[in-house]
Amino acid sequence: MPAMFRCIVLVPSYNSGLLLRSTVSAVLAVWLDVVVVTDGSTDGSDRTLDDMLPAHAGLKILHLAQNGGKGHAVLQGALWALQAGYTHALTMDADGQHPAQAVPDFIALSRSAPQALVLGVPVFGPEAPALRVWGRKLSNILIGMETGGAVKDCLFGFRVYPLKPLVTVLQASRFMRGFDFDPEVAARMVWQGVPALNKPAAVQYFNAAEGGISHFHYVRDNTRLVFMHLRLLFAWARRVCCGKPLSSS
Repeated sequence: MPAMFRCIVLVPSYNSGLLLRSTVSAVLAVWLDVVVVTDGSTDGSDRTLDDMLPAHAGLKILHLAQNGGKGHAVLQGALWALQAGYTHALTMDADGQHPAQAVPDFIALSRSAPQALVLGVPVFGPEAPALRVWGRKLSNILIGMETGGAVKDCLFGFRVYPLKPLVTVLQASRFMRGFDFDPEVAARMVWQGVPALNKPAAVQYFNAAEGGISHFHYVRDNTRLVFMHLRLLFAWARRVCCGKPLSSS
């Protein structure tokens, strides 16, 4: 175990509405160090946390002028966290779906295995849309093939990353900036020798009346996932058939 282990909760946010404040408040109740990256938000949610700063010394807000996608926001937050002396980051969505109460347990697991990528495996409740639950099954079958079964769920963004390998993998590629971020970064980190630990975590879905927000575009983002898996399968096939190393690009 390294002499120092410092973990921060990293929350990328784009037009998250009122759910951003409730999500951050729930995290601060269980973990003191939080960085929120507002990714070019235009709904005013990027300023809803300003009054919380004086009371929470461990809360940092990074405002990005333009929307660059989740992967871009995570990269900017990870670079800031590394410079600030953190070694790990737990990422969670701003929309309240991820379980803030599980943050300490996930970070404790990461502390016990600091070289590992700790991946949340979603436990869906009855309110979860059936299309979302079944739609991820194909991606998980493919990612299981691409990673030798190391990654049990590739689309769940509740994770603890060791920051240095995360930044290395992201900076080596022009991809992994949008909806393809969560699955591809997990696969490529495993390919680079980062062990993966999988831990169940509850998921909560909110309907529109409860403020639920989704930025998933069915055609655009599914197309992006198809091309992502083609990239990964091609790289995986090169290694299996030709013995060539798996690159990050």
